[in-house]
Amino acid sequence: METLRKHVKRDKYLLIIILPVILYYIVFHYFPMYGIIIAFKKFYPLQGILGSPWVGFKYFEQFFGSIYFWRLLKNTLLLSFFSLVWGFPAPIIFALLLNELKDNLFKKTVQTVSYLPHFISVVVIAGMIVNFTSPTDGVINTILGVFGIEPIHFMNDSGYFRTIFISSGIWQEFGWGTIIYLAAIAGIDPQLYEAAQMDGATRWHKMKHITLPCLTPTIVILLILSLGHLMDVGFEKIILLYNPATYETADVISTYVYRRGILGGEYSLSAAIGLFNNVINLILIVGVNYISRKVSETSLW
Repeated sequence: METLRKHVKRDKYLLIIILPVILYYIVFHYFPMYGIIIAFKKFYPLQGILGSPWVGFKYFEQFFGSIYFWRLLKNTLLLSFFSLVWGFPAPIIFALLLNELKDNLFKKTVQTVSYLPHFISVVVIAGMIVNFTSPTDGVINTILGVFGIEPIHFMNDSGYFRTIFISSGIWQEFGWGTIIYLAAIAGIDPQLYEAAQMDGATRWHKMKHITLPCLTPTIVILLILSLGHLMDVGFEKIILLYNPATYETADVISTYVYRRGILGGEYSLSAAIGLFNNVINLILIVGVNYISRKVSETSLW
């Protein structure tokens, strides 16, 4: 306790700075975990969480036996998987390309323009997508019309939803994700590049044998974090874009929870579905972290 007191006294200003973050996680992440128990109860608001009767795994069985279970699971995994496959390498490639630019002014301008979409509201992004894909006056259909192609109702065709959702997500986030990789590249010892150049290495060789290996720990950590959120799809944008005509490919676990829990008032069922979703995420992040630690000796813990 004496050692703890000395450390607190020594680092009191740092602790004050981090205090809002700690309070945020306690209030909005740890304290609400108390409500998880309604997944195992038939929740009645008037009786409260503790007063509601226990029903065990009834709502889990109801969800697993639902005709929507496999569709929701498939859509969630496919959207997350393809977003990861196409979206994860994008900032890495862009960071490597930016690093090769010699004109600092042009480099900073491109970087600034690339991460500006990150600050655009999801509502605005959804509105832009709807306007661009409009069958009457949308930019995309206007261009297709020049080539004699009939207007396509993109937002009412389930076959286009995944492409629109994933591509718009990459456009919005790849520039922002580049910042981390550029910071990691900036930390690479310049003497490595100088030594490689003296040995006759080309820019491609330096990228392949110096930049990428030095970026590997950062890439592995971010990949683990991304896989830990594999079941978390950006449901806000999905809710703004989807409709009953695109449920076949657009409806995911989080949107189903929203409809059944918030709109339908089935709090126990939605809590059970949400808990299932989070357990899968936990298993993924622990498993991937374990594999990464064994294979590459780089891990979160």
